[in-house]
Order: sequence, then C-alpha cells, then structure tokens
Amino acid sequence: MTAAALTSPDAAARTVTTVRRESIGPLLDLLPVAGGLSWVRRGEGMVAWGEAARLEVSGPGALAEASAWWADFTAGLDVEDEVGVPGSGPVLFAGVAFDPARETSVFVVPQVVVGRRDGVGWVTSLGDAEPALPEPGATDDGTSPRLRYADGALDPASWCAAVAAAVRRIEAGDIAKVVLARDLLVTADAPLDPRRILRRLGARFPDCWTFAVDNLLGATPELLLRRTGRALSARVLAGTAPRGAGAEDQRLAAALAGSAKDRAEHELAVDSLVRALEPYCTELVAPQEPELLTLANVRHLATDVHGTQRRSGRRGAADLLELIDAVHPTAAVCGTPTEDAAALIRELEGMDRGRYAGPVGWLDSRGDGEFGLALRCAELVGDDTARLFAGCGIVAGSDPATELAETQAKFAAFQAALEG
Repeated sequence: MTAAALTSPDAAARTVTTVRRESIGPLLDLLPVAGGLSWVRRGEGMVAWGEAARLEVSGPGALAEASAWWADFTAGLDVEDEVGVPGSGPVLFAGVAFDPARETSVFVVPQVVVGRRDGVGWVTSLGDAEPALPEPGATDDGTSPRLRYADGALDPASWCAAVAAAVRRIEAGDIAKVVLARDLLVTADAPLDPRRILRRLGARFPDCWTFAVDNLLGATPELLLRRTGRALSARVLAGTAPRGAGAEDQRLAAALAGSAKDRAEHELAVDSLVRALEPYCTELVAPQEPELLTLANVRHLATDVHGTQRRSGRRGAADLLELIDAVHPTAAVCGTPTEDAAALIRELEGMDRGRYAGPVGWLDSRGDGEFGLALRCAELVGDDTARLFAGCGIVAGSDPATELAETQAKFAAFQAALEG
C-alpha cells in the first residue's frame, strides 16, 4: 500500500466552527478559480476550498486506511457547530479510484465549507478565523474556448471491436455483463475554467449531483450510497436511451421501458447492490419495477433502494467508507460476476480509469455522507486539457454501433459544458 498524508500541526487549525447563514446565494457561484470542491444538487449541498489535510492512498485496504485516518483526524478536533445537520462541522471530500487496490484515491479536508440543506445555510471554517462568505466568482460571459478533440486509448473502431469481443465472451457463458468505457481527449486554446464548467453542468442537469474533487469534475445521476443516521439509500441506474424530439422522444422512452435487454442489465445492477448491502441492514427495500429517469440528453432505467443499517453485530457498526468498500464496484459500473468483469475490463479497455466510475462524495465526523459514482465527468489535466469518460453496460445482444452511440450521447453532457 502507498499513502501520503499532509496535515497541519497548528493547534489553532484543530478548531472547527460552523455558523448559520441565512442567505448565501448560489453555491456554485462561490467557488474559487481553482482547487474548489463541490457536491451540489438542485441548489443544495456543499462547496469548499483550501486544504487543511489531504490523504492519497492506494493498495489493498485503501478505504479502511482512509477511514482510520479520518477517525484519527477528527478525534482531536474542537468543534463548535450551531447547525447540526448532515454536512455541518468537519467534512471530508473524497474521490475514490475505480480500482482502489491499483489506483490512487484522494481525500481532502477543506479549510472552508459553505453548505445548504433544506433551506438552511451554513459556513464552516477550520481554524480560529471568523467564518465569512467569499465574494462570488466571475460570472459566465457566454464565451467558450476553441476545442480540439482526439481519440483516447482506443479509437471508435477499436472500441467497437472490444465491445464485440465482450459480447462473444458473454454469449459463450464466461460472464453475464461487463461495463466498457472509453475516453476522449480535448484541448482548448485558453485555460479551462472549472467554475464555469460546474455552473453549466449544474444548470443543465439540476437533478444530478455536480461534483468536483481534485480536478475531477462532473454531474452524476447515480447515487451510490447515502447515509443519514442509520438510514441508507441509493439510486441504481442501468439501461440507457438517447433523447429525441416530440413523438420520437416518447417512442424512445417507451422502447427503453419495454426493452428486455435493458431491463436485464438493470436487474443485474440492482441485485449486485442489494446483495452487497444485505449483511449490513435490518431491512432493505428495492422496488421490482424500475422508473424512467429523464435527463437533458438521455434517459435511464432507475431504481431507488432504501435500507436501515444494523445497530450492532459483526457488520452492524460499519462506517460509511466500509459500506462504500463493500458495495463498490456494482454491476452498474463494472459487471457481473464482479471479479471476472473487472478482469475483462483490464483486458479490453486499454486504459486506466483512475477515479472515473469510482465513488465520489463526502462524509462528516458523525458518519453521515453521500457518495455518487463519478460519471458524466472529466479529469482536468494541466490548464487547457481534459480527459472525458463514458461507458456502457454490455450484455448478450449488445450491438457495438449502438453502444458507441450511447457513449457519444454521454460525452455530450460534459461537451456541452465545455462548448457553452
């Protein structure tokens, strides 16, 4: 295992103060030029900046090490919290690798957090300074840099060949489902502004969680796991169709709802999450029929899962990062059986996913938190380059050309934020 942690020895920095703020305006407008952290949906959530502490870790047991590190960090804090809601007080933002054993996960304790939940706003600061709202960042002037796109690890034809190979393995009975992703490189003629990207994502996809952790930005529609007290919830997405216009849009929606292929893919994703969570829960409810989740560019089959965590027992006292470790990766981003799907991904994708399709989100010192899956996202590389990601669930009957079109529809979510 490899790990690197940076923490402040300053005693004053061990004081955490959360104060209520009645009016804080749009959260995403408060982000700094660079290095901002975000978890925002429908105008609520949190933005943050500064680094009071940081952990980068990889290897077997990476999330267990991160959990122990967070527990040690919070144990000595002097906390004054006049709000007392999930997300107030000390908060840890996390961007977990798709494969934590092989790739690096990043955990950041910000110096300043501004949040809103159920209409209640707050500001948290680490240190002895009086928490204060920053001035809003520059507004979007509507201009966009010129962009140049290039293939990532695989060009479209090679990626389609990989999909065809996966289908052959599935039809031979080697595996039931695998999620194959591709990347797309974009270079701009001017520095990319993460604030503008996040604002555009938030405006176009208000029902998604607009996230930013250590230069990974996106708007994910998929909630991997939320914990509030003992209450657990998740939103599973699998099965996708593009949007259309007018009557064509309704036809596409009906086709998705009735698609045996997409429903089978969705059932595998739900089952994998439920099986992973069951040992930790006294009750767990997953509806039999998925709903349609409609976004600006695509539709998904969606199932909301709810459960109650055990109070005690061998697995009853698990913290949120332990639960995340147990459920990730689900069939929605990896496949089934999990180990076989992960091996096939490494064989066919030709790239390192990094934190794409990994858990991203936050948790507080009470153990409450929210983690989504890092989808519809891009990693900023330097000032002017981004690496976009999109993937598809491959099952028996998957058509490579159709799956390629699905990745292009998913890329469009982030491309729209880049292009204006």
